[in-house]
Amino acid sequence: MNITPQILHNTLLKKFGNLNWWPMDKSYHKRNDSDPRFEVIIGAVLTQNTAWSNVEKALENLKSKNMLNISKISKLNMKNLQNLIKPSGFFNQKAERLKNLAAYLKNNYNGDLDNFFDREINTIREELLSLNGIGPETADSIILYAGNLPIFVVDAYTKRICERLPMDTNISYDEIQSYFQREITDNYKKEELTKIYNELHAMIVILAKTYCKKNPECSQCPLKNYCSFQK
Repeated sequence: MNITPQILHNTLLKKFGNLNWWPMDKSYHKRNDSDPRFEVIIGAVLTQNTAWSNVEKALENLKSKNMLNISKISKLNMKNLQNLIKPSGFFNQKAERLKNLAAYLKNNYNGDLDNFFDREINTIREELLSLNGIGPETADSIILYAGNLPIFVVDAYTKRICERLPMDTNISYDEIQSYFQREITDNYKKEELTKIYNELHAMIVILAKTYCKKNPECSQCPLKNYCSFQK
């Protein structure tokens, strides 16, 4: 039986429920009168080439110094920023990317994320992709999870699952994204899209970490009846 993005979403939702991704510390931002969306933006950069558990350590370091703030990151000494985000790995590159991104938001949008996100998705995406160190996955994570705008995020886990099932798409980033968005748009209302993309990406990550690993555990996988790889 062929599997579509809609069947994939419904099957995984039944298994995992709503995962409420992306995690953020709302109590911290309430205490400090800061924008939780910037924590998501920082996390999207820090999670490049590392596990989320390492990102959490870096975020805790930043919170301990009350640094989850566009203006403060843009002004922070580079060496100090590198030390704070060290647990996330590649901290020299990531510190430079965070500083550049924070400075860009401050200089071009006065640090106001409402102004930054209150535009067409493609415009936001092209602008993010023009910044050093921001690739498609990072840009789309920022748009979906910080901007709360409907775009499907593709990562290595998505590519793995599309290839193994298989799904009716090639495995390049743009082709997978176009395929999912076309199929989801045809089957859900416009106002539902952001929620569906959010849930689906989060559930694919959990699926890949729990069952569809490099060495998969197929017997308990909720997709085993669809999967060609297992057969």
